[in-house]
Amino acid sequence: MDVLSDVITAMRGGRPHSSRRRKYGPWGMRFPASEGAGFHVVLQGSAWLLPPGDAAPVQLGVGDVVFLAHGRGHALADDPGSPLVDITPGPDGTWPTPADEPRPDPAAPVTELLCGAYKLNRARAHPLLSHLPDAVHLPARVGAHPALRSAVDLLGSELRSPLPGSDAVVPALLDTLLLYILRAWWLDEQTSAGPEGRPAGWSAALADPAVSAALAAVHEDPARAWTVEELGALGGLSRAAFARRFTALVGEPPLAYLTWWRMTTAGRLLRSGDAPLRSVAQQSGYTSEFAFAKAFKREYGMAPGRYRREAG
Repeated sequence: MDVLSDVITAMRGGRPHSSRRRKYGPWGMRFPASEGAGFHVVLQGSAWLLPPGDAAPVQLGVGDVVFLAHGRGHALADDPGSPLVDITPGPDGTWPTPADEPRPDPAAPVTELLCGAYKLNRARAHPLLSHLPDAVHLPARVGAHPALRSAVDLLGSELRSPLPGSDAVVPALLDTLLLYILRAWWLDEQTSAGPEGRPAGWSAALADPAVSAALAAVHEDPARAWTVEELGALGGLSRAAFARRFTALVGEPPLAYLTWWRMTTAGRLLRSGDAPLRSVAQQSGYTSEFAFAKAFKREYGMAPGRYRREAG
């Protein structure tokens, strides 16, 4: 898989969920901090996002998408001064799905929202996710991100009128929506200038030909005994020049990232299947099951077998 696809696979920690909400002014909802990430889409009317901390309120219009990657508490309201009602998650961590509210006054302004959340394994959050801002705001613009708009339309339709198969379709659409949100953020970052007129951080890493080629190779074949020289050669750079550029953009040296991704891959294999430990070790780049177990325990704080049992 490519890097963005792998980010979603690595970050997923449970079944995502979503709901449509119809609100009549005045209204306000306060969402508590959580271990996951959330999103909101304005389908009708308008709303204000009240971000975590001291950040200024953000006005949202029809078609606007906002993604909150770090699970910090936030609020939505028809006006920044409206009273807020706490939204309490259920025992399984999901937000309750409300029934449509009765319209108190025919003249009351209506807002329709599509809200959702993803459960994440914060212990193995991909660095790309960690580098996202608290709130990724993707304003609706004519011709901008048509795939994202299509995913929103499909998800909204499934939630509005569930049909046989919706239980399988909705989680798949939520994963698709997350991919399109991250892709839209990345594309927007390419058009915004950083301090030197270029995007920064992971956005720049994915746009840099040499670094992105190395990342793609590592994600495609983490078991290979990559050297810094080989990874640099994929982008036509010397060992030293590549190591400097990779470290500056990704935030850690190439082989440190390779080890991190190998351990993340191992954890996913242990959670999702019953392959023998020797097979998991080989797929993670270790020829010795003992060396793999030692490296895994150093990274996760427990032996691979115990990790598999507790994950199950």
